[in-house]
Amino acid sequence: MAGRGRGSWVLGICVALLVGCGGPPSPDAAPGDVRRLLDRRADAVLDRDAETYRATGGGAAADRAFDNLREVPLQSLRYRLTAFRREGARATATADLRYRIKGYDSEPLTTERALTLEERDGRWYVAAERPAKKATQQLWDQGPVTSVRGAHSLVLGIGRGERQKATLRGYARLADRAVPLVRDAWREKWPERVVVMVPKSLDGMAGLLGAPASGYRGIAAVTTGETGGSGAAPADRVIVNPEAYGVLGEFGKQVVLTHETTHVATRAHTSPATPLWLSEGFADWVGYRGTGRTASQAAPELRRAAQRERLPAELPDDDAFGFSGDAGKLAQAYEGAWLACRMIADQWGEEVLTDFYEAVGAHEKRPGALEDALQDVLDITPEEFTAQWRTYLRAELG
Repeated sequence: MAGRGRGSWVLGICVALLVGCGGPPSPDAAPGDVRRLLDRRADAVLDRDAETYRATGGGAAADRAFDNLREVPLQSLRYRLTAFRREGARATATADLRYRIKGYDSEPLTTERALTLEERDGRWYVAAERPAKKATQQLWDQGPVTSVRGAHSLVLGIGRGERQKATLRGYARLADRAVPLVRDAWREKWPERVVVMVPKSLDGMAGLLGAPASGYRGIAAVTTGETGGSGAAPADRVIVNPEAYGVLGEFGKQVVLTHETTHVATRAHTSPATPLWLSEGFADWVGYRGTGRTASQAAPELRRAAQRERLPAELPDDDAFGFSGDAGKLAQAYEGAWLACRMIADQWGEEVLTDFYEAVGAHEKRPGALEDALQDVLDITPEEFTAQWRTYLRAELG
């Protein structure tokens, strides 16, 4: 699934990256050697220079931080000091950290870091570095990162050793299968590669998303990124919940990664006007496309509702995709969304479904976008579409 926050790694769910500080001096008040210190620290990471990195400060903690980062294939990394407050020989600072994954990010991802600095013999050193108060963690904040490259994928996971590499190769294999499946279904240009991040636990996933773990229990994966407008997705990530993902069979794991890869591919054509039933339903449609799964097999919650003559009266609204803890209702929302997109593909054609998706996403705001696209692309009113969808549900699930 894609995260809730429209217009940021949205993730869909996205990173909230700004922190406030009561009346700090202007960043211009920071000495120039603090900026140069942060430049040396960034260059040391890019140059894989552990000695220089440790010389910027932090002692044993710096050694661990550098080791955590050493397998992350970075193309660029830079700090931009945004606040500095000195108290004697100590100082606190915040900085925007902008970085790009080599071969995957078209634009830098930005996160905010909190720094504790100390001055010794007229020179500044980093005593500690961590995510800023309201910023999300980066994967390397959680431990040593292992990197595995696939043909179309980069998988980054926490933990070292051959066993972990073998596990991450499994993710890369499924992601490499997903990319051609998505390419076959989505004709618009996209990078045709995906970054998959595998934290150690549900709590690790929540740390990367900056949200309570309880909201993602049972969710196998989410996609984070910026929506719409740029013609390219600058820094998408598929973030896996290893606990929920791990209990799936091979088929389920493939559907999940194909679904999330679809969000990566369609990001530039997804806007605040795109309802979640369309973005999630389309991703599921691509995920199940060509698998031979019937509606009854892939939509068990709605099948049970049909048997009780309790099919929903309306398409699921955005709130229906929230993590309320009611797994049955959430499943019904996804199933109903998938079947709406499947209906369009069946009755109007697959190309028309993608035309419809693009037409809705071309709008910047919600009012009127869906109604206009239904009329212009499908030649149908919202009321007629809903009625046709309910008829389709009964025919497929009854």
